[in-house]
Amino acid sequence: MGIIVFLGDSITDAERKASPNQLGYGYVNILAEAIKDSDTDWNIVNRGVDGYITERVARTLHHDCISLRPDYVSILVGINDIGMIVHSQASWQDKLYLLEDSIRSYHEMLFDLSRETTAKVITLEPFVFSKDDKYQDWIPWQKKMAKNIHKLAKNYGARFIPTQEPLNQKIEELGYDAVTTDGIHLTQLGHQFLAEIIKESFQL
Repeated sequence: MGIIVFLGDSITDAERKASPNQLGYGYVNILAEAIKDSDTDWNIVNRGVDGYITERVARTLHHDCISLRPDYVSILVGINDIGMIVHSQASWQDKLYLLEDSIRSYHEMLFDLSRETTAKVITLEPFVFSKDDKYQDWIPWQKKMAKNIHKLAKNYGARFIPTQEPLNQKIEELGYDAVTTDGIHLTQLGHQFLAEIIKESFQL
């Protein structure tokens, strides 16, 4: 049996503690259903936590992930970090320092995973969708965050999976409300699209 651990914030959490199988009602559960008939018997573990920033995921990494000796680890985190940066009253330079703190925590996660596990690590680009100028000021920070995560993933031999543009394309095709409930969280259809992106990346 192989073990896949999903780490992240509310998008990954998806009310997992209230769900019958503890996988939530989002992309993790959809992906689990999609691969249950694969050749390998996968044990899917959802460790997403509503409200988590990168530092919190890094702090609980050993307990929530490394101790399970996973074969795969999926990480989707960063949008709450971006929200904190945007809403901070700090100067532009200090906001850059806040971003550096988030990236440092991400670095710590990838370092510990590479040193203490043999897991294949998949890093997912955090996403945000602007409508009527809402979240427009988040987009530059989202791009900075994604660029840094991509660089770290490359340095550690992890996969970086773009999500922003594929989901933007779905919004263009189907409309904003079909994919996202509020510009950050996904509809059930949005979760389905994200699960498809990840399944292809896992190559299961």
